[in-house]
Amino acid sequence: MLVVVKPSGLLSVPGRGAEKSDCLLSRVRDDYPDALIVHRLDMETSGLLILARNPVAHRALSMQFQARQVSKLYIAVVDGLIESDQNEIAHPLITDWPNRPLQKVDRSLGKPSLTRYRVVQRQPDENLTRVELEPVTGRSHQLRVHLMSIGHPILGDALYGRPDAVARADRLMLHASRLSLTHPASAQTLVLASPSPF
Repeated sequence: MLVVVKPSGLLSVPGRGAEKSDCLLSRVRDDYPDALIVHRLDMETSGLLILARNPVAHRALSMQFQARQVSKLYIAVVDGLIESDQNEIAHPLITDWPNRPLQKVDRSLGKPSLTRYRVVQRQPDENLTRVELEPVTGRSHQLRVHLMSIGHPILGDALYGRPDAVARADRLMLHASRLSLTHPASAQTLVLASPSPF
């Protein structure tokens, strides 16, 4: 397996069209042609990403992600001051079909979605909060939509943030900072960490 740190602004896998062929997977394959993607991060999100080196490892790692056996921790900086020191956001999410790729909260049709958060630091002078986020489920854009839904969009989030919150950062302030999982060959528990760049 390979563990890499994806920069913000780079796709995890190729998009549609030649202009979206540059991605983390193609760059890794320049050095490791056998690399297989196990999971993805949004283009704007930075942080830890795991790739497998063979089909057996790919299956074992993919099954851990599907079974929610991988513990994930993200760091984010959000607009405003979150009141509670820690809490859960359990708003069900669904694709906003007329506005794809946007997702939205839908209490009748949405899929169950759960994010736990813990406040790391409040900065009243700048009206922002640094938080640790633990996505229990892995819905598309889950962390971004959940934080927006409680009135604290992630700074720099052009999809879900208010214009003033978008303008406060030159990138999406979301970083995949820690992963805990079982090594596919040795069965050892791995705790992987990448410090936040912001």
